[in-house]
Amino acid sequence: MLHKAMHNRWTRLALAVLGTFINSFGMNFFIVPMQLYGGGVTGVCQLIRTLLSRVIELPAGVDFAGILYLIVNIPILVLAWRSLGHGFAVRTLICTFSSSLFLSVLTAPAAPILEERLASCLVGGILCGLGLGLTLTCGSSSGGLDIIGLWLNKRGSRFTVGRFSLGFNAVLYGICAILFDVQTALYSIIYNVFSSLFMDRAHQQGISDQVLIFTRDEDPELPQNIMQRLGRGVTYWEGKGAYTGADMRILCVCVSKFEVDDLRGIVRELDPNAFFIVQEGVRIEGHFLRKIG
Repeated sequence: MLHKAMHNRWTRLALAVLGTFINSFGMNFFIVPMQLYGGGVTGVCQLIRTLLSRVIELPAGVDFAGILYLIVNIPILVLAWRSLGHGFAVRTLICTFSSSLFLSVLTAPAAPILEERLASCLVGGILCGLGLGLTLTCGSSSGGLDIIGLWLNKRGSRFTVGRFSLGFNAVLYGICAILFDVQTALYSIIYNVFSSLFMDRAHQQGISDQVLIFTRDEDPELPQNIMQRLGRGVTYWEGKGAYTGADMRILCVCVSKFEVDDLRGIVRELDPNAFFIVQEGVRIEGHFLRKIG
């Protein structure tokens, strides 16, 4: 039932927003009360918030890091719009705005819910990881380093999303160790490790499908549309129907499971008579773009 619901784009968007709520709840109720810092753009905004609070009085009842999160993500969203596709950019805009809203209004409790820092890192890491993983699984992103990493990777840089995030967070937590203390940096790193592990467990878009499309239409418009609108490569070869003896073209495309419906819509639009074979859970190695949107 859930699997079928996930193929509806509006259900996926609603679940992606729910993921941003879970992430924000885990962050503000378990990590922030321990005076620890998230990774990436969230951590930078929290660090700026802490430094500003020492100089000026920030508004009460609102976590200023959430407002900063939206401001910092504006140029990143422009980058997503220009280079990673308008559909993905719109979903990212919605999830970034909801993340900013939840991070702002879900203010941290005055006293930590859990007394032990390690326990807070574990629970907060689980919640944040599951929330972020759910958002990614639904084909969205809450902005931040993922977008920059994808952009760098698309431009041919050696930086993958993971490598870029790792290097950025190493610098961020090094600054935390200098400004505060080593314990703050170490526990923040522990939280980040838990969060990353559970995000990978929740994120299922690495599961890929192989789709074979059988069409009698030899017009190059169909494979070109698939490549332009989905950002996936297409391989095709010429075939012949054994029963009818008619010439046909077989297109092979590898996509994530949530891109299958989009692919089906493109094909139906251009060739209503085409038919498909979808093989789920294909293992793909080598140069294959693993998108988050």
